[in-house]
Amino acid sequence: MFMKEITVTNQVGLHARPATFFIQKANEFKSSIWVEKDERRVNAKSLLGVLSLGIVKGTCVNLIADGPDEEAAINALVELINSAFSE
Repeated sequence: MFMKEITVTNQVGLHARPATFFIQKANEFKSSIWVEKDERRVNAKSLLGVLSLGIVKGTCVNLIADGPDEEAAINALVELINSAFSE
């Protein structure tokens, strides 16, 4: 299991279009991936799950992966978030 904490810095957080990009990236990996905010953990490959967390600019989340490509998955998602989804 590999985990990393990150702060979402893009203007709209993980809502609509950025969440779609996030989920598409998560689905490129075989590992199980979750997003954790406060006490809630959702599947990072589920649009409704990610949107239900209400992640806005400045929110700290934990990205957790478990599987054969867990470290690569988390690093790719961190890179995507840090790029502000190329906005």
